[in-house]
Amino acid sequence: MKYKYFCFLLIVLTLQATAQKKKPIDHTMLVNPFIGTGGHGHTYPGATVPFGMVQLSPDTRLEGWDGCSGYHYSDTTVYGFSHTHLSGTGIADYCDILFMPTTGDPKLLNTQYSSGFKKKNEQASPGWYHTKLDKYNIDVELTATRRVGVHKYIYPGDKQCNIIIDLKHRDEVIDAWIEVVNDHEIRGLRRSKSWADDQYVYFYAKFSKPFKTYGIALNDKIQTGQSKVQGTNLKMYIQFDNPGEVVSKVGISSVSTEGALKNLDTEVADFDFKRVQKAAKNDWLNELAKIDVEGGATAQIQIPQPNGNQSYGGNNPYGSPKPKIPFVDYAKKKQTIFYTALYHTLCAPNVYSDVDGQYRGLDKKIHKAEGFDYYTVFSLWDTYRAQHPLQTIINRKRTLDFIKSFLAMYDEGGLLPIWPLASSETYCMVGNHSIPVIVDAYAKGIRDFDAEKALTAMKAVVNRNQFGLDSYRKNGAVLAADEEESVSKTLEYAIDDWCIAQMAKMMNKPQDYAEYIKRGQYWKNVFDNQSNFMRARSNGGWFIPFLPTDVNNNYTEGNSWQYSFLVPQDVQGLIDHMGGKETFEAKLEELFTTSDKLTGREQSDITGLIGQYAHGNEPSHHMAYLFNFTDNSYKTQLYVSRIMREQYKDEPDGLAGNEDCGQMSAWYVMSALGFYTIAPGQQDYQIGLPLFDKAVINLENGKKFTITGTGNTASSFYLQGMTLNKNPYEKLFLTYNDIANGGDWEVFSGKLPNKLFMQDLEKPVSKITDNLIVANPYIIYPSTNIQNSLDVSFGCADANVRIYYTLDGSAPTSNSTLFTKPVTLTNTTTVKCIAIKDDKQSFIAEGTFTKIRGDVKVVSLSKYHPLYNGGGTNALIDGFHGTTKWRMGNWQAFQGNDLEVVLDLGQSRVVKKLGLNTLQDSRAWIVFPKSVEFMTSDDGKNFKSAGSVISKIAIKDTAVQTQFYGIDLGLKTRYLKIIAHQYGPLPDWHESKGKPSYIFADEIVLE
Repeated sequence: MKYKYFCFLLIVLTLQATAQKKKPIDHTMLVNPFIGTGGHGHTYPGATVPFGMVQLSPDTRLEGWDGCSGYHYSDTTVYGFSHTHLSGTGIADYCDILFMPTTGDPKLLNTQYSSGFKKKNEQASPGWYHTKLDKYNIDVELTATRRVGVHKYIYPGDKQCNIIIDLKHRDEVIDAWIEVVNDHEIRGLRRSKSWADDQYVYFYAKFSKPFKTYGIALNDKIQTGQSKVQGTNLKMYIQFDNPGEVVSKVGISSVSTEGALKNLDTEVADFDFKRVQKAAKNDWLNELAKIDVEGGATAQIQIPQPNGNQSYGGNNPYGSPKPKIPFVDYAKKKQTIFYTALYHTLCAPNVYSDVDGQYRGLDKKIHKAEGFDYYTVFSLWDTYRAQHPLQTIINRKRTLDFIKSFLAMYDEGGLLPIWPLASSETYCMVGNHSIPVIVDAYAKGIRDFDAEKALTAMKAVVNRNQFGLDSYRKNGAVLAADEEESVSKTLEYAIDDWCIAQMAKMMNKPQDYAEYIKRGQYWKNVFDNQSNFMRARSNGGWFIPFLPTDVNNNYTEGNSWQYSFLVPQDVQGLIDHMGGKETFEAKLEELFTTSDKLTGREQSDITGLIGQYAHGNEPSHHMAYLFNFTDNSYKTQLYVSRIMREQYKDEPDGLAGNEDCGQMSAWYVMSALGFYTIAPGQQDYQIGLPLFDKAVINLENGKKFTITGTGNTASSFYLQGMTLNKNPYEKLFLTYNDIANGGDWEVFSGKLPNKLFMQDLEKPVSKITDNLIVANPYIIYPSTNIQNSLDVSFGCADANVRIYYTLDGSAPTSNSTLFTKPVTLTNTTTVKCIAIKDDKQSFIAEGTFTKIRGDVKVVSLSKYHPLYNGGGTNALIDGFHGTTKWRMGNWQAFQGNDLEVVLDLGQSRVVKKLGLNTLQDSRAWIVFPKSVEFMTSDDGKNFKSAGSVISKIAIKDTAVQTQFYGIDLGLKTRYLKIIAHQYGPLPDWHESKGKPSYIFADEIVLE
C-alpha cells in the first residue's frame, strides 16, 4: 500500500513539474510585422527583440515623412540593412551602420549599390526578417539579440562577393571612423546629428569567414593602404572569394567599441544564426504570452444604430450604410491585429545601457546603471496615455527600470525627460509626461525608487521657464501672445500638475497637494463657456477668428474639437462647465458625428477621422470612453467597437496614424481587453467591451486575470451584464486591484443597448473637489483697434462671479469698478479685470486697445490667410510689429497671391520714407518676397512707380529672420500702393517642393 501511495505521489509530482515547465502559448505566428509599415504607420518590419537596443531592418526610403522609420511598404528598392530604427515616430532619425551585400566590382554610391526586391520574397516574424536582392540574387536573413544584429547572406557562385558598410547613410555625420582589426573583424564609430542632436553609435563587427580584401573610402575615394580612416563621409567594402554563406554579427554601443565588443561576445558567442533566431523567437514567445486571447466574433459585420433599427440612411452617425458582406470568420484576423499590436507595444522604449551597465547620458558623459537597465526612446506625449499604463500591468519590473532611467536623466541634466532619444533630449511635443508615468506606477504599487527625488524632479520640471510654463504660472494659462500651441500646452500642463498633486497626496505632502490641485484646474482658463470649446487666450479675450475645425498654431497637431475634451483629470468639472450631462453628451456625440471637415493649416498627423474625432493622433484616444460619464454610457461600447473595427486592419496600412512607439497599438490592446485608463494616476479603468471570447492576463505576481466575453459576435456592441469572481458586478469601471489580485471577469454582450442595466451601474468618478479655483474672466470686443470709439464687455466661464476692472493699468481688486454694463474706450487703453466668487479671486486678464492713426486708411487689400490675419484689415498700420516668433500672431500672411495694399493719406502730403517689414522661415513655407514695389497716385486710380527693392536673402537661408524693404520717397502724394511679389512654388530641394509659399508682412513704415 505504501508502495502504491509512493507511486501515486511520484506521478502527481511529475505532473506538477511538467505543468510548471509547460511552455507558454506561442503567439508569434499571429504577429504580422508589416502592419503599420504602409500608410502613415511608420513602423519597420525588421528583426528586434523586446525593448532591444538593435532594430536590424531594411532601409528603403531616405527622406520624407513616410520614411521616418527608413522603410515604407510601397517601396521596391532597398539600400541596405541598418541596425537602429524608430517604431512609428513622426520625425526621422536612426538607421545607423548600414550593411549591404553585393556582388561584382564594389560600388560605394547608394544609387549604385542599392537593389530592387519583390514583395513576394519578403517575409518577417518576431525576431526575423528575410528578403532577396534581385540585382545580386542574394538571400538576406536578419535576426537580433538585445544589443547585437546578426545578418546571414547567401551569395550566388560569384567570385567577387562584397559587403558595403556605409557610415554616411541618411542623416548628417558629425564624426566617424572605421578600422579593420583583422580579416574577420571591423570596428568603428558613427556620430551623427538629426532629431537627436549628437548621437554616438560605436560598432564591432565579426564575420564568419575571412575577407580577402577591403577598401575604405573617404569622400568616396579609396584610401589606399589605410586600415583606419576618420572623416564625415566614410564608406568601405570588404570582399570575399566565392564565400557561399556569410554570417555577420554586429554589436553596438553608445559608449565605445570595447563596449560594443563586450555586448557582441556576451550575447552572440558563435555564428549559429539559427540559434540566435530561435532565442529571439523565444524572447517574443515569452513576452507575447503575457496575454493569451482566444476566439473572436465570427459573423457578418454590421453596424447597428443605438435603437437597434437596421434602417441605414442619410448621414448615419454609427457607420456606413449596411454593408453586404458574407459571413466570414474574422477571429484569426482579430487575433493577428491584437498580437501585432501587443508586439508593437514591446518594441519601444529601447535599452541603451551595455551588458556592463555603461551608457552615454544626456550630458554626453559615460555613466553606469547599477542594478537596472537604462532605456531611451520615450515618446511620452503619446505613450503616457495607454502604452505606459499597459506596461504597469504586464511589465512592472521593466516599468521600474523606466522610472529609474527618468531619474538618472534628471541627475544628468537637471530635467525629467520630455522626448529623450539616444543621448539627446529632443524637447519634442508638449507637456512633461514622464510625470504621469511615474505617478501612475507609484499609484499602482511600483515604489522601489526614490519617491522624494521623483517629487522634487517633477516640481522642478514644471516650474522652469520654458515652453510657456512661466506664462502658465503667471496667468493660469499659457497666453497665445507668449507661446505657440498655447491651448494644448495649458491642457497638458494641467494634467501633469494634477498628477503631481496625486503624488503629493500619496506621500502625505499637503502643501504640495494644495498648490498642484489648483494648477490641475487651469484648463478652466482656456474654456469658452459661450461656445463650449477650448480656445486660445489673446489680449485678455479669445483668439479670433475662431472655427473649431481650424488647425492652427494654438493647438498641437490638432484643432479645438480634438482638444476640448482633454480634461481626463476633471471630467465632472468639464461636464459642469459645459452645462450638465445632456449638453456634454450632445457635444461629445457631435465630435463623432459632425460632417464638418478640417480647415486651416494642412497637418498630416491628423488622421483616422470619425467626424472630428482623430484616432490617428493621441489627444483623442480617451474620448470614446467619456460617454461612461453620461446617462447613455452604452455609446462608449458602440464607439470603441467602431474604432477597433474601422481603424485597425491586418494590412500594411492597418494603423490609422503613426504608431508612436507603442501608443496606437496599446490603445487597441487595452480596448480589446475591455478596459482603458483615461487618466494615468487614477486607480480606475473605464469599461468598454471585450473583443475576444476569452483573454487571460498572466501577471508577474503569478496571478491571472481572466476576461470572458459571453455572447460575443461581430454585431454584439452592447454590454448586457457582468460578474467578477462569479458575483454580479455593477460598476462601469474596474480598479487596478481588481486586476492585480487576479480573478474572473465575465462580460455579457448583445446586439441592443440594455439601458436599464446600464442605468443601474455605478458611474466612474473623475472630479476635482479640493481647492477649487475661479476661472479667469475674459474681455469681449470686436477689435483691438480703436478708430473713434470701442465698446468692451466681460464674461467668465464660472457662474455667479463678480467682475472688477480698471482702465488705468493698475491691478484690479474688489475695490475697483464692478462690471455692470459695456465700457466705451476712445483712446489707447490697457484694460485689466478679475473675477471673484466666494472670496476667491481669479488671475488678472489683460488687454490693450490701440487708437490707430486717423491720417491713414486702408482703401484696398488683397486676400490674406484667415489663420494669419494679424488682426484684420488694419493689421499693416496698427502699430504692432511682429517678431520672429511668428506663430504668436501680428503677422499677416498671403498665400497664392501677391500682397497688394492701397493706402489713403486723406490729403496730399509729403512722404519721406516708405517701407514694408517681412519675415522668412523657409522651412515653414514662409519666404521673403522676390521684390517689393512702391507706387504713388493723386487720384487713387492712376499709379506710377516710385521704386522697388529686391530681396537680399536667399530662400536657402533657413534662419527665422526679418527683412525690411524700404525707399526714401521724398515727394508729395495722397495715395500709396505697395505690392510684394510672391516667391512662388517651393523649390525642388525643399521637402514640400511645389507647395505655394507664403508672404508674411507686418508693418508698413510711413514717415
